[in-house]
Amino acid sequence: QVQLVESGGGLVQPGGSLRLSCAASGRFVSINAMAWHRQAPGKERELVASITTSGGTTNYADSVKGRFTISRDTAKNTVFLQMNSLKPEDTAVYYCRALISVYVSSININDYWGQGTQVTVSS
Repeated sequence: QVQLVESGGGLVQPGGSLRLSCAASGRFVSINAMAWHRQAPGKERELVASITTSGGTTNYADSVKGRFTISRDTAKNTVFLQMNSLKPEDTAVYYCRALISVYVSSININDYWGQGTQVTVSS
């Protein structure tokens, strides 16, 4: 089984920065891709950014391009989200997501989610 542990959320002023971290732990074969999603009250969950573990191919939501950067440390099974120039509309619960290969009776690719970390941008 796998757990994703997020950290780095908090309260910041508009224009400020935060860096989120998500570390995967447990018994697994490999992490194929990781991503950050967010969900604001009354709104649907949306994809913020994603990255492949091998190759580092990244994708970003249009609303965060140029402001957010996703990266990973494969040796530590960790993904980061550097958030700069934060806006009030960035306020949401941010969730870490990972596509992970595990071994049960054979290799099985599962989708795992973290518990979420609150990011609040307010003056």
